Amino acid sequence: MATDARTREVLRRLELDVTHRLDGLLQGDYRGLVSGLGSEPGETRAYVPGDDVRRMDWNVTARMGEPHVRDTVADRELETSVLVDLSPSLDFGTALRTKAELALAAVAAVGLLTERAGNRLGAVVSDGVTVEEFRTGTGRRHLMALLLRLHTITSSEKPASIDHDRAQTLADAMLRLTGQRHRGGLAVVISDLLVDDWHDPLKAVARKHETLVLEIVDPRELELPDVGVIELVDRETGAVREVDTRNRKLRARYEEAGRARLAEHAGAIRSARAGHLVLRTDRDWVIDLARFVDRRRRGRRVA
Repeated sequence: MATDARTREVLRRLELDVTHRLDGLLQGDYRGLVSGLGSEPGETRAYVPGDDVRRMDWNVTARMGEPHVRDTVADRELETSVLVDLSPSLDFGTALRTKAELALAAVAAVGLLTERAGNRLGAVVSDGVTVEEFRTGTGRRHLMALLLRLHTITSSEKPASIDHDRAQTLADAMLRLTGQRHRGGLAVVISDLLVDDWHDPLKAVARKHETLVLEIVDPRELELPDVGVIELVDRETGAVREVDTRNRKLRARYEEAGRARLAEHAGAIRSARAGHLVLRTDRDWVIDLARFVDRRRRGRRVA
């Protein structure tokens, strides 16, 4: 009971922090994290790079002689589906918080932003071994129940290694979002993307939903400090390796590989026609998220 009370207090503080800070940073009226696709046709306008080709108005395009898309009027109630990756690699963290803690905070922000727009919220959770689905619902009580369950998963002890022949992957979790249980709406994928099988499934998700990927990154995944010989453990496989960080060339190769990985992820997400935001454990993620939401809002208004 004491553990439950502490957990609820942690979640209550998280809710207050996210709510108050986002309200302070996002001035004026905004509907949510991103605009939903909606179902009612709106006005047409000239196509601009990055527009969803599913909204192409071919009649107007033929008449005007240049590509046009038709905006849609957002439904009053849309469905937001959050995919949360809580596999063992998310337990890592060397800065202000672990990646799993940042993922949980991101779910709280998504839930609070979409709730105020009247959206229904559902979730798919992958812990690297199994995939669990949570029913859609509305309201703070539903959101807090989901956060409580996610906090329990992040706090539980992970296996020393994963049997990859039996484990359900991030790709399996993504494909859940393409099933009949999840109607078209907004899909938010929260993961560190440190697996290789998610590119095609993400495209399938983006064909059904307006999709946003929140990529969770720790600074030590991008650069190594000079701290002598260290022992690195792969939380996904249990493999252990000693690394001499005094080697300048090794540190340079590590940093180059980290930058290349982020660039590859950004390209794959862009190819899937999904939105992309990197959240780092060493940055003020609330400010980064608020700036992203504001840019999206301004971009839609200009368009």
